[in-house]
Amino acid sequence: IGEWMPHLKKVADELCFIKSMTTHEINHAPAMTHFLTGHQIPGRPSMGGWVSYGLGSENKDLPDFLVLLSKMRRPTDQPLYDHYWGSGFLPSRYQGVKLRNSGDPVLYLKDPEGLPRHLRRSMLDGLSELNSMRLAETGDPEITTRIRQYEMAYRMQSSIPGLTDLSDEPESTFELYGPDSRRPGSYAANCILARRLAERNVRFTQLFHPDWDHHSRLSSWCVARCRDTDQASAALIQDLKQRGLLDDTLVIWGGEFGRGVAGQGKWDSPEGGRDHHPRC
Repeated sequence: IGEWMPHLKKVADELCFIKSMTTHEINHAPAMTHFLTGHQIPGRPSMGGWVSYGLGSENKDLPDFLVLLSKMRRPTDQPLYDHYWGSGFLPSRYQGVKLRNSGDPVLYLKDPEGLPRHLRRSMLDGLSELNSMRLAETGDPEITTRIRQYEMAYRMQSSIPGLTDLSDEPESTFELYGPDSRRPGSYAANCILARRLAERNVRFTQLFHPDWDHHSRLSSWCVARCRDTDQASAALIQDLKQRGLLDDTLVIWGGEFGRGVAGQGKWDSPEGGRDHHPRC
């Protein structure tokens, strides 16, 4: 573990490094798709989709599969496509639910002002009856998904605010995860949410932190990305362990491919970087 990740060094005994996995794709999108779905062409279920399909849910108030995207301090030109957490040919109920990194975590989750809770419940019951009638006629599994998702959204109206409100976390939590953990949408804040999701028995949580494509200025940009993730990643492992959650939680850190050991550009200057290398 390099000097750019001093906190991760402290939990080295909890880590396992796998260096034998490689890919043939040389560009980000197909390599990411391969990494997350098993094939470079979109259309297959994502890793989280398969886990959701195979293991089901242990929490009826939250989706099986949640996705958290970091709110970056500077613009990044690496898009994150929805099929990275999609369900592919499985029913769409198994796709990941993306929490927004600013504003409302889930759009349109709140009831309109003045709408009583019992009226919302009555509306959903009526809609479920209509959908069930249509399901009996067509047998379309997506109608089953629609019924389930309406019910899930209703329950998420209570569960999501409780999940994303970090005001009940003690000061020691923010000290453990680092100063950036107080910034909503940051990688560090998302790591706290990942731990809270593990506490709530959510099957699969996926964090995305982009902007690792350092063809130039490696010595400054890569250091910055390591700084974004080092303390919070180590803290997540420590936090899970001290709560007894690491015994049945697998934390995977990975990327779509490696970078070549040879320099790109003016390697002996601050402008030097490294190119893609799918076989390392």
